[in-house]
Amino acid sequence: MIMMHARTRRRSGRLKRLWRRVIMAATLGLACLLPSLAAAQTGIDATLPRAVILSYSRVGDESGVTGSNISIENFEAHLAELRSGEFTVLPVPDIIDALRAGRPLPDKTVGILFDEPHSSVYTTAWPRLRAARLPATLFVATDTVDRAGADTLSWSEIRDMASEGLELGNQTASYPHMLGIERAYLLGQIARAADRIQGETGRKPTLFAYPYGEHDAAVRALVAAEGYSAAFGQQSGVAHARLDPFALPRFAMNDPFASVERLRLAVQALPLLVTDVTPAEMALDSNPPAIGFTLDPMMGANAISALACFVSGVGRADVTELGDRRIEVRPRDTLPTGRSRLNCTLPANEGRWRWFGMQFVVP
Repeated sequence: MIMMHARTRRRSGRLKRLWRRVIMAATLGLACLLPSLAAAQTGIDATLPRAVILSYSRVGDESGVTGSNISIENFEAHLAELRSGEFTVLPVPDIIDALRAGRPLPDKTVGILFDEPHSSVYTTAWPRLRAARLPATLFVATDTVDRAGADTLSWSEIRDMASEGLELGNQTASYPHMLGIERAYLLGQIARAADRIQGETGRKPTLFAYPYGEHDAAVRALVAAEGYSAAFGQQSGVAHARLDPFALPRFAMNDPFASVERLRLAVQALPLLVTDVTPAEMALDSNPPAIGFTLDPMMGANAISALACFVSGVGRADVTELGDRRIEVRPRDTLPTGRSRLNCTLPANEGRWRWFGMQFVVP
C-alpha cells in the first residue's frame, strides 16, 4: 500500500509537469514539446477509420427544458465551423459503412444526429442544415410522433425532411428503459417503431439509438439480430473501427456545453484506445465501481502519466497504473442513483485530445 501511494504521488507530479508542457505547447503551437504523444498520433491515427458523431436534440427551444437544447446562435456557429473547410461532414450511414468495412475516412470526419422528434428540427435545424448542405440523421421514437404533441414533429414533416435527404433511425416505439426487460417486449418495441417509420416514409431504418443510452450484451445482440448496422449509446468518445458497432459513442451538444470552443474540442478528438474494459456492462452491482482498462501501446510511452478521468456528479477519479499498461480508475465517492458517465482524456499533439467514455446505471 505504501508503494502504491508513492507511485500515485510520483504519477501526480509527472502529470502536473506534463500539463505545464501541454499548456505551453498550446500557447506556442510547438508540438515538439510533447514528442512521444505526437509520435503516437502519426501511427494508428493515420490508419484507423474513425469519426466524431455530434448529437443534438432541440434547437432554439424556449420551453425552459434544460439539458436538451442548443440556442440558434450556437447552432449556427456550429454549422459555420463545420463548413469552414477543416472538417468532412458525411451522412452517418456512410460513416458506419466505412467503420464496419475498415475503409479509411478523412481526418476530422464528422456526423450529425438528432435525438428527439422535436418540432424545432423541422422549423429551425433542418432549414439551416439544408442551406449549409450538411447531412443529418434523426432518431424517432414513433409513439411520441403518433401522440401529435404541440412541440412534436408530425409524420408529414418527417416525410418532407426525408424526401430532402434526412436519414431516419429507430429509437423504439415508446422510448423505454431497455435494461432488465423481457426480450419479447423489446422485440415488439423495435419492430413496431421500424414498421411505423417504414409505413409512413417508405424507408426502413438501419441505425438504432438506445433510449437513455442504456444497453447490455443481450440488448445489443437483439438489435444486431434485427438487421441494424449500428447502434448508439450516450457515452462520449470517438467512433472507430475497433469498437463494437452496437455500442458507439457520440458527443452531446446541448447548452450550456455547446460553445464553439467545446465543439472544436469534440470534433478534433482522437480515439483513446483501450482493451479489457471493466465493468463489462453499465448496470452496476457495486458502487463505486471498480473501473479498469488496458491502454493500447500505440497511445505512446508517456500516456499513463498524462491520463485524466472524471465521473459526472462525482468529479476527478484516481488513476493508478497496476503494471503492463493496466489502469485502475477509482471514483472518489459513490455514484448517484440513475445514469452517470466516465470520461477519460489524454493530450495529443496540435492541441487535440484522445477520448474514452463509459456510461453507468445505478439502480
